Amino acid sequence: MAAASDLRPPIAFPDFDKVDIRVGTIVEAEPFPEARRPAYKLTLDFGSAIGVKRSSAQVTRYYRPDELIGRQVAAVVNFPPRQIGPVRSEALVLGFPDEAGEVVLVAVTHKVPNGGRLF
Repeated sequence: MAAASDLRPPIAFPDFDKVDIRVGTIVEAEPFPEARRPAYKLTLDFGSAIGVKRSSAQVTRYYRPDELIGRQVAAVVNFPPRQIGPVRSEALVLGFPDEAGEVVLVAVTHKVPNGGRLF
């Protein structure tokens, strides 16, 4: 649970609207042994308007690479690319920490078109 000191200051809706959160389907997932913390290299399909993007995700506690294939997840797609070791991360896959700080992915419960924007 977040402490009151972890809360961010209020923002206006136009600030939130700048963050482009889309749904994508994981089409490839493989171990990322070069990462400092255990992680996977992911390839996500965000549909024809956005295309395919790469990411790194520290989700090894609850997910195996073969279980991630076909899973739809939420990700920020408008951050500048970031180099993480040999991986150029082009999207930030979203998750929440469990009680031990391990990542649990944000996911949709029913299939939706890739590239759909969170609102």
